[in-house]
Amino acid sequence: MSLRSCGLWSKTDCCLSHEARRQAFNFLTQFGLYLTTLQRLLNIREQRGAGYLVLIDPDKWQQNKLVELASQANEAGADALLIGGSLLLSSSFDNLVGLVKKQVDIPVIIFPGSPTQVSQYADAIFFLSLISGRNPTYLIEEQVKAAPVIKALGVEPISVGYMLIESGRITSAEFMSNTRPIPRDKLDIAKATALAAEYLGMDMVYLEAGSGAHNSVPDEMVGAIQDYIERPVIVGGGIKKPEEAQAKVESGAAFVVTGNILEKEHNFTLLKEFADAIHR
Repeated sequence: MSLRSCGLWSKTDCCLSHEARRQAFNFLTQFGLYLTTLQRLLNIREQRGAGYLVLIDPDKWQQNKLVELASQANEAGADALLIGGSLLLSSSFDNLVGLVKKQVDIPVIIFPGSPTQVSQYADAIFFLSLISGRNPTYLIEEQVKAAPVIKALGVEPISVGYMLIESGRITSAEFMSNTRPIPRDKLDIAKATALAAEYLGMDMVYLEAGSGAHNSVPDEMVGAIQDYIERPVIVGGGIKKPEEAQAKVESGAAFVVTGNILEKEHNFTLLKEFADAIHR
């Protein structure tokens, strides 16, 4: 339950100041009337075994189709929506998030490719640090730029250690970040990197093969990391079939993300097939 879902507050029609929102949040949290988006996700993992996150890239969909996809994902059993991408060619990101939020009752989480991808209407934002690379821009510099904006808007940050995994091709995330992914067969490096994220206090670890990846993150790597750390593991990129998503869950993934396959197929019936395969 959130402030929106319990009918106590909505950013779309609320004129409270940031300080007033903060005080309301503290009051409701104290009496157990409010669950953060992170808490909702953790509850989903506990109740369903794993969660299904649908990634929507605003640059890949016309506005009406984007909103339709969000609505269909909500009805099909997706647990949350991720909105964002490596680039942002659209100038109406904030409005798009607002339109999507009006159509769904599941969390809308920003999956940012840059500090410009922030919206007042989102339930939360994945506060990503690209820990698999050594480019300071995406380790900390972009985060410093984004943090004050996120605070000013009152959007919940969810700290995520973001790890690019070799997928058989150069992906947009790899190219734009100017970093090298972790080799698919280097389980020791992947495990140590994920553990560092946990020790740095990050809420989750995201294993990313990348948009349009030839190969998804190896099941062996997913299992090795989840067995090694306490934080939930998110897996995305290159997952083309519901059976493949199910295999990630059986290997230990707490959340599975699909996006590119929906862009290619434009087949919304896949949403329920993925949801059913992921929920155990």
